[in-house]
Amino acid sequence: TPGAGTGGAFAEQVVAAGWLLPSAVPGVYARSGHYEGVARGLEQSLEDLGAGRFEVVYVPPILPRAAFDKSDYLRSFPHLMGSLHVFGGDERAHAELVNRYEAGAGWEELLQPAETVLSSAACHAVYPHCSGRLPAAGRRIEVSGFCFRHEPSTDPARMQSFRMHEFVCVDEPETALEHRNAFLDTGLQFLADLGLELRCEVASDPFFGRIGTLLAETQLVETAKIEGLAPVTSEVDLTAVISGNYALDHFTSAFDIQADDGGKVHSSCVAFGVDRVVLALVRRHGTEAHRWPPSVRRLLGL
Repeated sequence: TPGAGTGGAFAEQVVAAGWLLPSAVPGVYARSGHYEGVARGLEQSLEDLGAGRFEVVYVPPILPRAAFDKSDYLRSFPHLMGSLHVFGGDERAHAELVNRYEAGAGWEELLQPAETVLSSAACHAVYPHCSGRLPAAGRRIEVSGFCFRHEPSTDPARMQSFRMHEFVCVDEPETALEHRNAFLDTGLQFLADLGLELRCEVASDPFFGRIGTLLAETQLVETAKIEGLAPVTSEVDLTAVISGNYALDHFTSAFDIQADDGGKVHSSCVAFGVDRVVLALVRRHGTEAHRWPPSVRRLLGL
């Protein structure tokens, strides 16, 4: 029934209805055909939302380590990151690897860091392509892809592997901030048209450690992050399904991005958590998508 289930009960509900298939690792799910049908419809609707105004880029779930280092993600969110490791040894090392594997011992120690890491945000992949001087009109980039954050949880809204669909602006500071505010309004209206009941809050990211506490406080004061929250696993503890982020010069300085006249530029993005929106829709309208309101089904192409 629409709106049924709270907390763990909602997770049991979406699994029992065949929307998600859990694994032995918390937060890692396979997705059913009808789940993907809604997710793909949602992504197509998001593409229609930005049609003609953005360069469209689809990014892989991995990011070159050099770009990851420039993003400074490790300094702020070491507890969420994921690093890829590969085997690069000789035959002797391979024999040791197999011996450890067969003995149930720690074979991971014989691996080496790869040149890539798991992507934590889809937009991180596009900033290297903006390096140098921008066109006079700046850059508007729509980017989507799978991301990873190490947050093992039984809450299906906190998947370790999830999709982000973002609308990025790299331009003069005032224009970047205006994009965040205007497109966030557009996104909130779009989600409301899907029947979601949203609450907006000034928010901060889950920075790590004592310095992270100061960064979070600064982010709140600067209103750098605004989230739209909806019921997913709980009617009380709401889940962020969309965020508007004003990064100031964090990325533009790191990736040496300048205005066409050499001046300072900022970046902003409005990010949709695709999987969270799908789950919010299930929470709102029930597990039988064929019975969702006709207006919602039309928007999603169902």
